[in-house]
Amino acid sequence: MIRQPAVANQFYPGKEQDLKKDLSGRIKEVEKKEKVLALVSPHAGYVYSGNIAGAVYSIAEITRDVIVMGPNHHGLGAPFAVMAQGKWKMPGGDISINEKLAHLMIEESRWLRADDQAHINEHSIEVQLPFIQYVQPSFEFVPVVLSTADFQTCEEMGMAIAKAIKRYGKPVVIIASTDMTHYESHESAQQKDQLAIERILSLDPSGLLDTVFTNNISMCGVIPTTVALAAAKELGATKASQVAYATSGDVSGDYSYVVGYAGFIIQ
Repeated sequence: MIRQPAVANQFYPGKEQDLKKDLSGRIKEVEKKEKVLALVSPHAGYVYSGNIAGAVYSIAEITRDVIVMGPNHHGLGAPFAVMAQGKWKMPGGDISINEKLAHLMIEESRWLRADDQAHINEHSIEVQLPFIQYVQPSFEFVPVVLSTADFQTCEEMGMAIAKAIKRYGKPVVIIASTDMTHYESHESAQQKDQLAIERILSLDPSGLLDTVFTNNISMCGVIPTTVALAAAKELGATKASQVAYATSGDVSGDYSYVVGYAGFIIQ
């Protein structure tokens, strides 16, 4: 399957030259990149969350093989959907799916299924790709769209992904795509998001999921983030660092009704 862009010219510039110019203002040159097992990056329109994502991709060393997991905003397709073959057309050029790694993940997991339908209109993975392509032009990836799940299911998927990566035998970075609190005041969003941030920084996937549900935190990508934390811990992660945080109010000036954005690296 050739997957067409769903949100080009909406969430990010749809022409390659314009997109590269936009990204060049958000991704900074650093002396030395950080080796990471996983990262967490937001997926709103670049005007709102692009600088947070750019800060993460500025410092994280992105491998040639990447797994990108996002939430299912549209309810289409399988609950835990891997697009296992094909290409994604993007303004910066076509990006191939890593079929070998995709099939290893499906083999290892009783939950993950090959499914294209969940990916057709989903923006949470798509908006990560120009950032990845900017810092690692020759990458291949496995896109995974995840619906709601309990912690046992998340943990099993994380362990299966870690096993697949070990079998694959090459470095792989896991990317969880999420925004934080949605459509509350700036103060409320900050307070709620800090609770979730503390669990991420503690490498506590179970605590993250429990905290988000208990405190009614509208973190849309909590499932991908929980799975990514579980997988990274199985791969030997020992610390998580917060790279940046902001809300849409910091851009719009309207602090009464915001969305929160956070970026992390996991090592």
